[in-house]
Amino acid sequence: MYTKKNILEMIQKKLVVSCQALPEEPLHSPFIMGRMAYAAYLGGASGIRANSVADIKEIKTTVDLPIIGIIKQVYEGFDVFITPTMKEIDALCLEGVDMIAIDATDRPRPDGLTLTELFTQVKAKYKDQLFMADCSTYEEALKAVELGFDTIGTTLSGYTAATKEKSLPDFDLVEKLVNTISVPVIAEGGISTPEELKRIYDLGVYSAVVGSAITRPMDITLKFMKAVH
Repeated sequence: MYTKKNILEMIQKKLVVSCQALPEEPLHSPFIMGRMAYAAYLGGASGIRANSVADIKEIKTTVDLPIIGIIKQVYEGFDVFITPTMKEIDALCLEGVDMIAIDATDRPRPDGLTLTELFTQVKAKYKDQLFMADCSTYEEALKAVELGFDTIGTTLSGYTAATKEKSLPDFDLVEKLVNTISVPVIAEGGISTPEELKRIYDLGVYSAVVGSAITRPMDITLKFMKAVH
């Protein structure tokens, strides 16, 4: 197990690769995600973002890199689905994930708690765990800083009703956060080229996560097919 300081140092100014495939996707398999993480490691990734305890267990057997863990769990009638309740947080802590990312938007949560109520309980229960706030707006990020999240992610900008018109990557949000908060900012969401990643780092961001552009061949193929139709 790494210390909090080790984990943050290992991903600073480096690349975290998101290795995820949902049940309806062709690569959905802990084994495949383990190989995907190994390929990312060989390519130079310094961290992995992964979904589900099964995938995380497998990835741990293939790479010795910090893992940002989530559990995507849909609760009927609610839009919040990235590690939405204490149940998912408990499962990730039990697995020993290095950092846990939580939806930190201001949307209604399936447990009926506010983010403040949930995270107050979480911090009391898991004092030594690193937590990342997946935010969609500047205001949500400020709230997450106030609550004591260890890192702030721009993960959900463009993916909520309030931000769906945003073009991604959200360079403006990244820049504003980097210039106004002291907590490490992790850029995530829509980074699809090396040039975009360089621009993100030029803004002074702490770290960045790239997913679909590296680990989703179906989406990448669709993107290329648009160019020939």
